[in-house]
Amino acid sequence: MRNAILILLLGAAALSLWARRAEDPAHETIVLTGSSTMAPLMAAIGKRFEESHPGVRVDVHTGGSSRGIADVREAVATIGMVSRALEPSESDLFAVPIAHDGVCLIVHRDNPVRALEREQIRAIYTGRIERWSAVGGRDAPITVVHKSAAHSTLRVFLHHFGLRNEQVQPDVVVGDNEQAIKTVAGNPDAIGYVSIGTASHDAAHGVPIRLLPLAGIEPTVENVRTGRYPLRRPLLLVTRGRPEGAAKALVELARSSRCTDLVRRHGFVPLAP
Repeated sequence: MRNAILILLLGAAALSLWARRAEDPAHETIVLTGSSTMAPLMAAIGKRFEESHPGVRVDVHTGGSSRGIADVREAVATIGMVSRALEPSESDLFAVPIAHDGVCLIVHRDNPVRALEREQIRAIYTGRIERWSAVGGRDAPITVVHKSAAHSTLRVFLHHFGLRNEQVQPDVVVGDNEQAIKTVAGNPDAIGYVSIGTASHDAAHGVPIRLLPLAGIEPTVENVRTGRYPLRRPLLLVTRGRPEGAAKALVELARSSRCTDLVRRHGFVPLAP
C-alpha cells in the first residue's frame, strides 16, 4: 500500500511539473525546417539565441525551401527557411529577409576550364555539350550534377538560365549544397551549382573545387553585396503570420547586427553593416 501511495504521489508530481512547463512560455521549442543553404547559419543563430533564452530550444531541420513553406502552412514548423524570393502563390506567408547569397557554378579544382559562357552552360545542362573538350577542357565526358526539385537553388538556377526542369539532362541528382560539393570534389569531370556562401567556405578550407565566374563577374561575397554578381537571392525566414513571442525574438535576432559575424562566417551578405 505504501509503495502504491508513493507511486501515485510521484505520478501526480510529474503531471504537475509537466503542466507548469506547458503553461510556461519559457519552456518551448521553435522548429525551423527548409533550406539546406540556410540551415547551418540558423543552427548557429539558434545556439546564440538559446544562450539568452535558456528555456527555449531551437531545432533546425533541412529538406529544401519547399518543405519549409509546406511545413509552416501545415503548422508542422514554427519558421520556414527559404533561400529565394517568394512567389505570388506564396503571398499568404509572412517573410523576413535575414541575409543575401548568390548561386554559382563549381567544377573540380583540377579542371582547366576557368569560365563558361551562358549558352555553354545551357548546352551542358541540356545535353547538347557532352564533353569538356567542346569548351576548352580535356577530352572527357561531363558529369552534370543537378539539384532535386524541393531545393530553391534549382529554381534560382533554372530561372536565371531560362530553362525548364524537364530540359535538364543530369547524370547525378543531389539534395543539399554539401552533397553537390562532395560530388564535384570527388569527380574531376563534374560540374554543379551551389550556394556561393557554402562553396566559398568549403574551398577556403581545402575542398578541391573552383567557383566559376558568371558573365565575367567573380562569385564573391563582395560582388553579391554590391549587386554586381548577377545570380543573387534573399535568404528568408517565413511564418504563417507575424511571428510572436520567442519566434519573433529569434527572427529579430537573426536579422540584427548581433548576428552579422555569424552571417559573414557562413559566407553570406548581412543586412546590417
